[in-house]
Amino acid sequence: MEDLRIENEKLKKRLEEIEGKLHLMEADMNAYSYRDEDHVDDGVLSIIVLGASGDLAKKKTFPALWALFREGLLPNHTAIFGFARHKYTDDEFREFISQNIKSNDTEKLNQFKKLCYYHTTPSYSSVEAFKDLVQDSLSKHEAEAKGSGNRLFYLALPPNVFVEVCTAIKQGAMTSTGWNRVIVEKPFGHDLESSTKLSKSLGALFQESQIYRIDHYLGKEMVQNLMVLRFANTVFEPMWNRHHIQNVRIVFKEDFGTQGRGGYFDKYGIIRDVMQNHLMQIFSLLAMEPPVTLGAEDVRDEKVKLLRAVSEIKPEHVITGQYVKDKSGKNEGYKDDKSVPRNSVTPTFAQAIVYINNQRWSGVPFILKTAKAVEERKAEIRIQFRKTHTMLFPEAQPNELVIRIQPSEAIYLKTMNKTPGLSSKLVISDMDLTYNNKFTTRYTPDAYERLILDAVRGDHNLFVRVDELAEAWRIFTPILHFIDAGGIKPIEYEYGSRGPTKADEIAKAVVSTQSTGKNQRKYK
Repeated sequence: MEDLRIENEKLKKRLEEIEGKLHLMEADMNAYSYRDEDHVDDGVLSIIVLGASGDLAKKKTFPALWALFREGLLPNHTAIFGFARHKYTDDEFREFISQNIKSNDTEKLNQFKKLCYYHTTPSYSSVEAFKDLVQDSLSKHEAEAKGSGNRLFYLALPPNVFVEVCTAIKQGAMTSTGWNRVIVEKPFGHDLESSTKLSKSLGALFQESQIYRIDHYLGKEMVQNLMVLRFANTVFEPMWNRHHIQNVRIVFKEDFGTQGRGGYFDKYGIIRDVMQNHLMQIFSLLAMEPPVTLGAEDVRDEKVKLLRAVSEIKPEHVITGQYVKDKSGKNEGYKDDKSVPRNSVTPTFAQAIVYINNQRWSGVPFILKTAKAVEERKAEIRIQFRKTHTMLFPEAQPNELVIRIQPSEAIYLKTMNKTPGLSSKLVISDMDLTYNNKFTTRYTPDAYERLILDAVRGDHNLFVRVDELAEAWRIFTPILHFIDAGGIKPIEYEYGSRGPTKADEIAKAVVSTQSTGKNQRKYK
């Protein structure tokens, strides 16, 4: 009987192992089938760019589409249709979109231009205009290619017209023979309430799988590399927690101001424009738990779980600023722009300290900082490790892992080393991986190239899911309303400076307090 019981236990264990392996195989298959869902290399694709005569389309969308065509990454039967209110002929439109395309291959560029057509509309919300587009252009392209018609609608438009435009697309331009997908640009609302309203309105028109909310920072090469750096290197993941990491800084800085767009910028401010989306996307990938697979839903599930563990940001953890003209008077201040109200409290600089209430990160401050018109253009992540407890080298400084997103992508690790020679003095040195030096022959695509290609392939991995969007707005909405009401007065800083000195002082104080163990948060 004992032998039988042992044999049954072995059999049970073996069945559990088989079931586990089957579960992993199924998860892997789901991940890859999702990432390659509706892959259209041999299909018929119509890309409709709404707002095709605008700056975004000219500077980003069409150069990205050209690059994908040049690299042979678009389906063989692809046509691109500009849809806007400006009156262009096809040839005039082709010259317009060529202004921001640089190429020495004239023949290849001419081939691309022949794929591009233009349709004038009196209004983006005109159902009849979309029906005319289908009848005059889309149906003919799909009939000539003799295949099912897949349609990708790119809304290079302001968010206040998303719903009416998508309603018109739904009523007048959807295909019934292939898939329909819609790319929408940020900002996705102004706060939690407006974002929820927008999401519900779009959700009534399209399934979540058809909506691609684009945040171009997710397409940046170094942001793409975060999961690889974390989960493909055994040296990092065991130390990726509160026991080894003292603080994390995520910084996005620009060395120019609003450049005549102050009136538009004043409606949103630097927190809505950069911190709530770009920096929070980096934050999520940096701090989330390992996903079950690389499938889009598994990755986004972990990002949502992470955001749910973040409390609303408190006023005492926020510093805001507004730039004023420099001493030379060469660069004007934010409110010198005539389109900006004189009493504006909209920040052009913001620093927020975020805490995560989970077992991995409890007590670790994540310092998010973003600014316009400061001393340099830079986006980077700085992960500072705890100082060594050894008494052998009391002068040793903490190690720091730096991930530079732009410009000049790089990863470098600050380590302590002995000064060469007879001296025993310690010196900080960098283990430097600068991409331009290491990967000299590799082509690095623009973020928009990667994101448009993923939308064509049906891969949602780099796009924002509706619940992820809601959680990000939940975290920021109370502090945004507090700032809008004048609860936090922006500190003036000179154009070209580092920003308000108080921000550096607070960040230093928070890090210092955290490193001594005071004010440590306990995981609940």
